[in-house]
Amino acid sequence: MALELTDANFEQEIASFEGVAVVDFWALWCGPCKAISPIIEEMAEKYAGKVKVGKVDVDNNSQVSLKYSIRSIPTVLFFKNGEVVDKHVGSAPKSTYFDKVDALLS
Repeated sequence: MALELTDANFEQEIASFEGVAVVDFWALWCGPCKAISPIIEEMAEKYAGKVKVGKVDVDNNSQVSLKYSIRSIPTVLFFKNGEVVDKHVGSAPKSTYFDKVDALLS
């Protein structure tokens, strides 16, 4: 299951994490966010122990959303050693997200 990330725990869980992390910025009212939610959860299961996967509710965590200039949702950020190395805005097929993670792990 994807981690619930907040303004309070983002720094500890993602920004200072050594390794690959994927963060989905979403909101409850966002239809495309709901469409990719199962993909994010599947990613959390498939890469358990290899990749940290989390979700940020933009309505309740404005500091993190502002820090990473989230203007549209869903936005999925890909981190390596605490740095954003890739991003995808909008919904996409599952392969788009998994291919990006596989490239970061290789």
